[in-house]
Amino acid sequence: MIFPERFSNLPAYAFPRLRALLDPHPAGGPVANMTIGEPKHPFPDWVPEVLAANVEGFASYPPNDGSPELLDAISGWVGRRYGVDFDAQSRAMALNGTREGLYNVAMALLPEEKRGKRPVVLIPNPFYQVYMIAAISVGAEPVFVNATRQTGFLPDYGSLPAEILDRTVAAYICTPGNPQGAVADAGYWKDLLALAEKHDFRVFSDECYSEIYRGDTAPMGVLTAAEAAGADPERVTLFQSLSKRSNLPGLRAGFIAGGAESIRRVRQLRAYSGAPMPLPLQRVAERAWSDEDHVIANRALYAEKYAVADEIMAGVPGYAGPDGGFFLWLPVEDGEAAALKLWTEAGVRVLPGAYFGQPVDGENPGKHYIRVAMVAPKDEMAAALMRLRGCLYE
Repeated sequence: MIFPERFSNLPAYAFPRLRALLDPHPAGGPVANMTIGEPKHPFPDWVPEVLAANVEGFASYPPNDGSPELLDAISGWVGRRYGVDFDAQSRAMALNGTREGLYNVAMALLPEEKRGKRPVVLIPNPFYQVYMIAAISVGAEPVFVNATRQTGFLPDYGSLPAEILDRTVAAYICTPGNPQGAVADAGYWKDLLALAEKHDFRVFSDECYSEIYRGDTAPMGVLTAAEAAGADPERVTLFQSLSKRSNLPGLRAGFIAGGAESIRRVRQLRAYSGAPMPLPLQRVAERAWSDEDHVIANRALYAEKYAVADEIMAGVPGYAGPDGGFFLWLPVEDGEAAALKLWTEAGVRVLPGAYFGQPVDGENPGKHYIRVAMVAPKDEMAAALMRLRGCLYE
């Protein structure tokens, strides 16, 4: 074969699948696209100024790990946000978006076998698709663990058989979750880190939505939880991004953080096979991690959207607004049928929940849901949600 068998039977990615489902049919109303999680709130007004002031940086190869100034800014933000003493000069690396890191961490850190057997990577189900492809790429067995209403929309990794856990080399977790918006609390973190210690596996924590949440209490992150548990810093890895926090998805700016040895190995892999962020973009990221005012203003806009969604969807059986992030995970009889009906009758475009999941014991946990992105301006979002409710629930 021209390409490896391990990639030969991957399902189509979510968005091509959606186009195949919907595009043969005309929209049944004014088009409202609520599919992609691309923030539409304004990014900070100082971004063009910082970019212009550093444009000469495009003439030089950028530093592989992130500039010293950017790493200092990350150190400061991690300390303020997670309440830990953190030196990003040795324990972090700037990323071209977190997907790069979520993939390469498996390539850099995971062994080819454990106890003489094929290793396992645990993945919440539904999930962000890069977790699966990272596991497959290193020859590991991806084990999908359903995150349903019964489990608080977080995976119960402790329920797995000892045979699986003893082969596990890493567990991915996303909090607040995509697509469900569930947040891991202190108890969940304590149990997960104890499980990782008992069975000797790593925890990869995707916290890209961590700065969008309800109320005044920020979600606990893996670095805070690890310090509270006295965990080895090498056991946990954090992934962060400016895409949602600062409304800068096109900047492709994030970072990976963890133990010094883990980050050394990820940096080494990047030196051989990756591409560092252009220096002008690093300067923008440096400023963004150092400024919290725009993040607070952004979170206030999402708080208004949470309230609007709760009001419009009130009384819908099974509705629960997210604890964090900007997706609604709405219960329906069948996600594909609901998405097609919504498109052909109302012009509203959403994603079937099954496109984010894999069947476990013959059942895809996303089958009976649709994912709805609350990224459009509030009034546009409200109008689309009204049409959605009228089409699907009345």
